Amino acid sequence: MSDRAAFLNVENSLTGRRWAGPDDDVNRRAEALAQVTDLPLPVARILAERGVEAEDAPGFLSPTLREMLPDPLSLRDMARAAERLVAAVTNRERIAIFADYDVDGGSSAALLIDWLRQQGRDATLYIPDRIDEGYGPNAPAIEALAKDHDLIVCVDCGTLSHDALAAGKDADIVVLDHHLGGETLPPVLAVVNPNRQDEDGALGHLCAAGVVFLTLVQAGRVLREQKLPEPALLPLLDLVALATVADVAPLIGVNRAFVRQGLAIMARRQRPGLVALSDVARLDTAPTSFHLGFMLGPRVNAGGRVGRADLGARCLASADPTEARRLAEALDELNRERREIEAAVRDEALSQVEARGDTALSWAVGDGWHPGVVGIVAARVKERTGLPSVVIGVERGIGKGSARSVPGVDLGHAVHRLAAEGLIEKGGGHRMAAGLTVAEAGIAVAMSRLAELIAPELSGRSGTGDLRISGLMEPAAATPELMELIDQAGPFGQAAPAPRYAFADLILDSAAMMGTTHLRAGFRAAGQKPLEAVAWGAMEGPLGPALLGARGRRFHVAGKLELSHWNGRARVRLRLDDVAEA
Repeated sequence: MSDRAAFLNVENSLTGRRWAGPDDDVNRRAEALAQVTDLPLPVARILAERGVEAEDAPGFLSPTLREMLPDPLSLRDMARAAERLVAAVTNRERIAIFADYDVDGGSSAALLIDWLRQQGRDATLYIPDRIDEGYGPNAPAIEALAKDHDLIVCVDCGTLSHDALAAGKDADIVVLDHHLGGETLPPVLAVVNPNRQDEDGALGHLCAAGVVFLTLVQAGRVLREQKLPEPALLPLLDLVALATVADVAPLIGVNRAFVRQGLAIMARRQRPGLVALSDVARLDTAPTSFHLGFMLGPRVNAGGRVGRADLGARCLASADPTEARRLAEALDELNRERREIEAAVRDEALSQVEARGDTALSWAVGDGWHPGVVGIVAARVKERTGLPSVVIGVERGIGKGSARSVPGVDLGHAVHRLAAEGLIEKGGGHRMAAGLTVAEAGIAVAMSRLAELIAPELSGRSGTGDLRISGLMEPAAATPELMELIDQAGPFGQAAPAPRYAFADLILDSAAMMGTTHLRAGFRAAGQKPLEAVAWGAMEGPLGPALLGARGRRFHVAGKLELSHWNGRARVRLRLDDVAEA
């Protein structure tokens, strides 16, 4: 618990959280930045929180890929991988793409398919079934692909698949990945991965699609040297942006430029798959990071979670609007099915966690829990508890689980340690997410050891249950013009959270359910315009039920501002996170 006073004296909100405001140093630097740069204080405060100096503010607010793109050759094996990819194209060789079944894998595969299509080439797409084959390459699939292809490119997987990739001796294999590597690499032509143990980690924040994009940049150089036409790369950034946000990659460094420019490209509605997904998600405004993470990403993921594993990648890669629409509608239906399955597993998982009272690691296990939803349930448990979380489904004595972390805790490394110590059959991932397979009889011991491994990193995170507040704002100040300036400090996401503002002493004018899980509310202050708010999933926690019958009462309100478009007009809306009695 911090020694500093709670923001607006909120020690225990309706969701049981303490509100914590910016520290004095951030406030001082924000005020100085505002004076020097003439930026509004809310924007200056974001820059101060990011450690941006006044002279660097223009570049931060307008990040360009040209200035921020790293040299692809800074990654090991990059030259070999790019040259082999170009050779396969120019020699008209048979190419196969083996991809993971999530958004990052699907986007990475679609990147390669688009790049090849621009050169009049195609590729075989292979995505393993989550239940029958599990994550990553498997020997039967790789052996079969190798017999019929000259080059296999594994994206978002493969770094730890030594035995499986050894089965592909009849073809060259290139791995483009970002998951934590082991002490040795698989027996393949090239492994391009910023999280190999012999890398310096400077690009460890890239998702697999970012690695693929850098590979295509280097391949473009090779084509240029050979005086051959180069495919257009900038239009591919919509896929890189989607993968970066959906895979919860930190929005730092080049990832900011990837997402900023990718969102602008996506807004042009030129990729049939993303247009179709946006339409079935009823996205009627320019996309933001929030839309990628919470509206488009889950639909792409739905095929790999509860349906056909390749649907998401095929939709993203489709060049035919009719086919894309059909695939997007199928994914939308699967996403509804996924939500129903998820809700049942989530309730059981939270009951276990609350009964056990975990303090370092939240974990839950259940017979028959669908392996396609354990990852998203782990994310929900993490959100509820503020702790790294693991959710495991058991079938025939074997548990398959997914883990989600919190900032400051490298869960992928800890899971890798469990595998090295023999406490789980296999496992790996990256800082914020990991997967594991463990014998049912060893789950409790493995979870105890995992909690022990991450405890030192958790110990330095004081006030982890606090709700972080960026500053106080009046409803009248929340204008579309201010939001446009705040958006320049984005994109917002992992490691770059959107600012959360508090509004003091507002009267609740209205509160009504949207569907069965969401809440729409209106707040007002004397003499000021009303503040519209929406709370996603509020009816599944304490916030929604508490507000439904509280009309006329006074509350402090906290949330993130967003622009909402209706009938051609832009207005500011609050994405409500929490309220407290005023």
